[in-house]
Amino acid sequence: MTDLARTSATELGAAYADGSVSPLEVTQAALQAIELHDDRVNAFVLVDHERAVASARASEQRWRSGEQLGPYDGVPTTVKDLLLTAGWPTVRGSNLVAAQARWDEDAPAVARLREAGVVLLGKTTTPEFGWKGVTDSIRHGATGNPWNPQRTSGGSSGGSAAAVSLGMGAWSVGTDGGGSVRIPAAFTGTVALKPTYGLLPIYPPSPFGTLSHGGPMTRTVTDAAAMLDVLTGFDARDWSALPTPQASFLDRLDHGVEGLRVAFSADLGYVRNDPQVDRLVRDAVGVLAAAGAIVEEVDPGFTDPIGAFEMLWFTGAGLVLQAYGEGAIDEIDPGLRRRIEEYADATARDFLEANAVRMDLGQRMGRFHQTYDLLLTPTMPLTAFAIGQDAPDGWPADRWTSWTPYTYPFNMTQQPALTVPCGLTDEGLPAGLQIIGPRHADALVLRAGRAYEASTGWHNLVPPGSGEGDPR
Repeated sequence: MTDLARTSATELGAAYADGSVSPLEVTQAALQAIELHDDRVNAFVLVDHERAVASARASEQRWRSGEQLGPYDGVPTTVKDLLLTAGWPTVRGSNLVAAQARWDEDAPAVARLREAGVVLLGKTTTPEFGWKGVTDSIRHGATGNPWNPQRTSGGSSGGSAAAVSLGMGAWSVGTDGGGSVRIPAAFTGTVALKPTYGLLPIYPPSPFGTLSHGGPMTRTVTDAAAMLDVLTGFDARDWSALPTPQASFLDRLDHGVEGLRVAFSADLGYVRNDPQVDRLVRDAVGVLAAAGAIVEEVDPGFTDPIGAFEMLWFTGAGLVLQAYGEGAIDEIDPGLRRRIEEYADATARDFLEANAVRMDLGQRMGRFHQTYDLLLTPTMPLTAFAIGQDAPDGWPADRWTSWTPYTYPFNMTQQPALTVPCGLTDEGLPAGLQIIGPRHADALVLRAGRAYEASTGWHNLVPPGSGEGDPR
């Protein structure tokens, strides 16, 4: 283990168990990575060096006495600054939130992490209230991409993706209401899973309602499965929380894809991709076919649900401000303000019609998965663009939804969707393959991702200047 900051959580657990590495050593390596790299990407809004070291020392003692809290006790982990974390402010990228308020409650995901004994390093950046697909805010500025800090990290979990990519913690927990773990993971060459809705409880309830999921962000599929084991668990504070899984997501993870019926849709029937992204994704699909998957190129048969998604999303955004009183709209991200004002006159009928589109989409995908076990698509149609912009230069629309066509449909259907890195373009920027399964097939989605990862080396992607490694 030459680079402790880039060692996977599953490897760390084994090393802690045999005493070859200590949680304190690994935590110090992660904190050093933050000192080395965060100035160029701005991934953190808070780093608690003192508490992290104390937590690592306590973990070290537990391992020595055989009283560890689980196999990942002592793994350095970060938390997106939308999730409540007792003892630290959760300001959500907004000037409306007072950091000096009382912070004494953990979100369900954070509570599960503490129960597992992980070392919490700090909170990662998000756009204001997580409203868009890039990470910048009036309060904290913009988060750059580890592969080129002049490009966006994506969002809204961009700080988490940048942190994981640069070894600033092995794990991070993010949120995903329209692609917010998958977009930045694809842009940064990392792994992220949006689980089946309800598998990872959410509290407080998201203003974006049942579009919003939480999910693991890691450097390997195996770590994503391991982290999902930790994060899941019934929590009564979430009225839609699913029962605690009875099996580990690591079970059967390496059983491969032979015989699986897999659909590949290069464009969902309506998307235009960057040619290099298209090539890399097609190559990735070929890897799974060579591993034994029965692949058919076919579209799932729906039209772009962008209008319905935006109705549901931006009316939800309007609810965010209700807690902050009159005049709050004048203090927020101008782009968020424009969208809230645009949908301010939406009626109940408008909302119900959008929800009807959503239900139809879910029914279509349910029938589709009676024929196909999995659906493969690009995660993104393009690679990371210039930092500080809501859309690429020359793009026909300035809405984040206009360039994320592969992610938000599967928030509407609540299906599990995993992104894995599948190569670099000529500019040296990562692309991602998205693996989608029917609801509750999270283990199968992870298994397919692991089969791809085991046949390639793209999960070893190392951004320039951040360490050694050959992605091929």
